[in-house]
Amino acid sequence: MKFLVTGVAGFIGYHTAVRLLDRGDEVVGVDNINGYYDPALKKARLAKLGGREGFSFLHLDIADRAPMNELFRVQRFDKVIHLAAQAGVRYGSENPSAYIDSNIVGTQNVLEGCRHNGVQHLVYASSSSVYGANAKLPFSTHDNVDHPVSLYAATKKANELAAHAYAHLYRLPVTGLRFFTVYGPFGRPDMAYFSFTRKILAGEPIEVFNNGHHARDFTYIDDIVEGIVRTADRIAEPDPNWNAVLPDPASSNAPYRLYNIGNNNSVGLMDFIAAIEKATGREAKKVFLPMQPGDVAKTYADIDDLARDVGFRPSTPLAEGIGRFVDWYRSYYGV
Repeated sequence: MKFLVTGVAGFIGYHTAVRLLDRGDEVVGVDNINGYYDPALKKARLAKLGGREGFSFLHLDIADRAPMNELFRVQRFDKVIHLAAQAGVRYGSENPSAYIDSNIVGTQNVLEGCRHNGVQHLVYASSSSVYGANAKLPFSTHDNVDHPVSLYAATKKANELAAHAYAHLYRLPVTGLRFFTVYGPFGRPDMAYFSFTRKILAGEPIEVFNNGHHARDFTYIDDIVEGIVRTADRIAEPDPNWNAVLPDPASSNAPYRLYNIGNNNSVGLMDFIAAIEKATGREAKKVFLPMQPGDVAKTYADIDDLARDVGFRPSTPLAEGIGRFVDWYRSYYGV
């Protein structure tokens, strides 16, 4: 199959491209290599992909309509995995326009490209952040998510709504995946586990928000990628049991599906830090701080639908995943 992977220089995009190439698919990757975090890391990921047979790369911003239209017209993709986005919850308070340009305008351009060029299936990245002020745990795709607490979350919810409209109007098969805190080798430096590891190894204090009372459903990158690829292989179809009187947000009478991908396990922040301390062999110096704007206290994914429909449950233990990340970090940065 011929895949478009947007955000291919990103953490999840890079690993997804590797997985597709390993099984013999052709991958065209696009990325604008922006400066939200160190572009050198993105270029290093691309360098590892550059020598692979079946891979090609275009330096392209998905928010630029004309080049995106041309990309779809010329390349004629079988399937699209849309992972490009302006990431980060707290950054939305500083630069909201970046989220509108990338997450709203960019996703619209992807939807239009798929609509007009016979794409068989679009799989796109949503986020656990859409659950916002919801307190019911575990988070379920069958519950409404109408109270985002960050602009990032609001744009991801908007993506879900736009995707459903395209599935309904144009019968474009679309599947959304709500990722829960993803970690692993070649990860994002703006994520807590990355900065914790860097600071612990450097002997610097780490900032522990919400006074250490956060809990997250940490999901190892290989599990996320396996879920993405298996979902891409299972083209979304209308749900024959969907009821317009009691509408289920996770499915539709259109070819539309929505899944959580998480480890189905919520880990306390202090336990998470302890795992990094064990993997590094060093104790962290901790500075406890209050909850930050846009944060949520706890995440926990209900993944029963994913297991039922695509036959997969993330299962990498936290200690194993953190150990692999710390090993990569030491090797990559020469620590």
